[in-house]
Amino acid sequence: MLTCFIRYHIDPTKKAHFNQYARNWGEAIPRCGADLIGYFAPHEGSTTLAYGVYNIESLAAYEAYRARLSADPLGKENYEFAQKEKFLLREDRTFLINASNPAPKRNP
Repeated sequence: MLTCFIRYHIDPTKKAHFNQYARNWGEAIPRCGADLIGYFAPHEGSTTLAYGVYNIESLAAYEAYRARLSADPLGKENYEFAQKEKFLLREDRTFLINASNPAPKRNP
């Protein structure tokens, strides 16, 4: 299992746009096959950093998920919304594995 962390740099004057974007992904991402943990908007401290986090089985599953997401009507609409409103200044994706979970116990 991989966890995708998306770090967004957003226009702080357009936080409401990011919140709408996040709500849209809250609907589209699970429908297209990823396990959405959540989207997180600035609250205290930085006014420009926001995050999206979801789990996906593998990089191959990620590629199939991205294809479904870009074909999804709400997914397409959300991409267009971000392009039109220009509230996303930068977007970085990192795929991580959960290193704190112990390996499953094996029977002798």
